[in-house]
Amino acid sequence: MALYQLFSHPAERGYRAGLCSKAALFLLLATALTYIPPLLVAFRTHGFWLKRSSYEEQPSVRFQHQVLLVALLGPEPGAFLSWSTFPTFNRLQGVHLRIPLVSTREEDRNQDGKMDVLHFKLELPLQATEHVFGVQLMLTFSYQLHRMSTFVMQSMAFLQSSFAVPGSQLYVNGDLRLQQKQPLSYRGLDIRYNVSVINGTSPFAHDYDLTRIVAAYQERNVTTVLSDPNPIWLVGRAAEAPFIIDAVIRQASGK
Repeated sequence: MALYQLFSHPAERGYRAGLCSKAALFLLLATALTYIPPLLVAFRTHGFWLKRSSYEEQPSVRFQHQVLLVALLGPEPGAFLSWSTFPTFNRLQGVHLRIPLVSTREEDRNQDGKMDVLHFKLELPLQATEHVFGVQLMLTFSYQLHRMSTFVMQSMAFLQSSFAVPGSQLYVNGDLRLQQKQPLSYRGLDIRYNVSVINGTSPFAHDYDLTRIVAAYQERNVTTVLSDPNPIWLVGRAAEAPFIIDAVIRQASGK
């Protein structure tokens, strides 16, 4: 014979415990583990479904006090003066070598431990019959990133300006910016390019050729470039007065 349910009544049981009991602590721990770990994972992975993202970081940039200068005195071949901080290069220049007066100053304007601006000034002594029509200047820097990628390299700022009239001073004010051809690695220490831009120990003249130096530098995946230098060419040099290069190089954020 079939049986039918004629009546049902649910039974409800309640469990109570104090705030300091083991049951209350377990409930609090279970709730925290339900919400906090997913939030941490989402924060550390910077989003689950990002296809492309970017960030800005102020690099740690220090001037290495390495300079290579070529001053063009006219359209005639061989009419130039040169100097560098590399003794071997200077020995190779012969009569073209001219020792300038150089002064530099780095500023940390916001007091965060990272230099923001480099003030570079070079005074090249000239004779009364010598006139500067162009300048090629190379400065080297130590460049470091730490936030997302631990990246260390030696880089440079290259400035080249020429004019139809002789000048007394070249004023430059620009930003040292990072250029990337490929993304940086986010794991480990990347020191692929932590080598000297100029091989100052080489006894061979071709290792100091600006064309070779710039070509080898541009083969890198990561470089720095002096952006928007806004060169100002001042004329009217007095007799026996030096030719002056006054440069202000700001450390732009890496992206």
